[in-house]
Amino acid sequence: MSTHASRPPRPRRSWGPRIALALFCLAAIAVIWVTNVLLTERFTEATRNRAEVRLTLYVGNLISELQRNSIVPQLLARDPELIGALSSSDFSRSTQRLLSFVDEIGAASLVLYDRDGRIVAATDRNRLGETHRGAPYFVDAMRANSTVFTIFQQPTGGYSFLYSRKIDANGGGLGVISVEVDLAKLERSWAGTSDAVLVTNSEGEIILSTEPRWRGLPESEALERQSAPSAIERAFLATDWTALPIDAYLRGEAVLRREMRVPFQGWKMVTFTAYSSVRERVNGVLALEIMGFAMLLALTFWISSRKSASRLLLVRRESDQLRRLNMRLQREIAQRQQVERNLESAEQTIAQSSKLAVLGEMSASVSHELNQPLAAMKTYLAGARLLLQRRRAEEALSSFQRIDDLIDRMGAITRQLKSYARKGNQAFEPVDARAALSSALAMMEPQLKTRSVAINRTLPSDPAMILGDRLRFEQVIINLLRNALDATKGVRDPRIDITLTIDEAVVLTVHDNGPGIEDLDALFEPFYTTKQPGDGVGLGLAISSGIVNDLGGRLTARNASGGGAVFEVQLPILEEGMAAAE
Repeated sequence: MSTHASRPPRPRRSWGPRIALALFCLAAIAVIWVTNVLLTERFTEATRNRAEVRLTLYVGNLISELQRNSIVPQLLARDPELIGALSSSDFSRSTQRLLSFVDEIGAASLVLYDRDGRIVAATDRNRLGETHRGAPYFVDAMRANSTVFTIFQQPTGGYSFLYSRKIDANGGGLGVISVEVDLAKLERSWAGTSDAVLVTNSEGEIILSTEPRWRGLPESEALERQSAPSAIERAFLATDWTALPIDAYLRGEAVLRREMRVPFQGWKMVTFTAYSSVRERVNGVLALEIMGFAMLLALTFWISSRKSASRLLLVRRESDQLRRLNMRLQREIAQRQQVERNLESAEQTIAQSSKLAVLGEMSASVSHELNQPLAAMKTYLAGARLLLQRRRAEEALSSFQRIDDLIDRMGAITRQLKSYARKGNQAFEPVDARAALSSALAMMEPQLKTRSVAINRTLPSDPAMILGDRLRFEQVIINLLRNALDATKGVRDPRIDITLTIDEAVVLTVHDNGPGIEDLDALFEPFYTTKQPGDGVGLGLAISSGIVNDLGGRLTARNASGGGAVFEVQLPILEEGMAAAE
């Protein structure tokens, strides 16, 4: 009978720690993946929003530059010195005359042609004597009775943009004045950003671009022709615009394309914005998460290693590593906090720049507000002079007091502009809407005297108190009254009804018997106007709507059933306004 030596039992493997470690790694991978997707979408949306804001700003600057230069030919065509020079053929002082205008206007060049198309005066003296008799900007201007806009391509590949207008005298055309719009400075400002920008005309040809090789080509041909020297160009040559950007982020080739219609002769603006910063910001957050999971894993190993005294040295080493990781994490957190503080400062700077841009638009409306007190002061001075000549000094003193009030008001308007330009919110105060309406009507008194307009006022007996800025509220009333006066110019019996009521809110209604409003949808858009060129820039109602919104109210417009336009301002009463402010 044979016997075998007994074998020692095999030690049983413990699968619990390995399974826990595997589950931990899967959970970490899932959290990092979800974080990557969510943060990518969030930062991508922020990039899209910033691209939309920049595109809107680019279009606004382009329209502002074109509209500012479109008025210049109409003004220069009436210049007596230029008309006299064309009539007498004495152009010895004409070039100097144009040079005195070009810096103030901000145009690229000014050129004066005689009736034969010969350049007789120009801001560039080297062009004197050139003949442009068959040029379209000369021929079209001589045939038309208004300002003509012309685009032509230069031999260097760029485009020139000209406003030209015929100069008339004694029923005949003496010559043509042309103004070249300096849009190259806009291209230079676009080139200073991280965007690729192009502008196409109504035929789809690129007329303005940050890349000179694109000019004169359609967008598709321009993208195929241009090589890819930069990250932006490589991306939009290789990336499918309809694909999700996440796949492109992994390759680093994502670019956002944005398009907006320019409200001028069918133009269109397109921008390309790189998503490169999105990947960097996401990777920063993912690095913090990975470091956190690494710290947690290291802590777990450190706790488990304490169960065995034989691994004490290894535990100390891991503790040292953990401390080093902790110090590195603290440094990275401090750096991230510094980056966040810099970002907050940059956002405040951008907000202040936007406020100053709006302030530039408001200056056109405020200039009208200053003209009203000046006209009234002139009237009161003339009346005071007559009263002093008739030895009625006491009545003259009342006129001087009104002039002093008007000067205070002009100072308040300028202070309002300076306070708007400063950072921070402006404190509101209780305002009686009745007193603001009376003050606005007093400001409009010189204009009302020149027109036979019936003004009907309906005011409540009790104070109509609101919480806001009285000067800005008076500016809204003056803008509405001025629009009503302009609307009733062609009416036989002009009438304006002003009603102030108190219900759940303070409601101010201005109703005129003019022809009404043609386009209610575009009424409050900036630069929308039905007036003739030179009579208005279309900012009054847009600024008034913004002021009413700042006061917590709403400005609406409609056409009355019996004819005419009705503008209604609804503002919260004093108690509700104070609660909203708190």
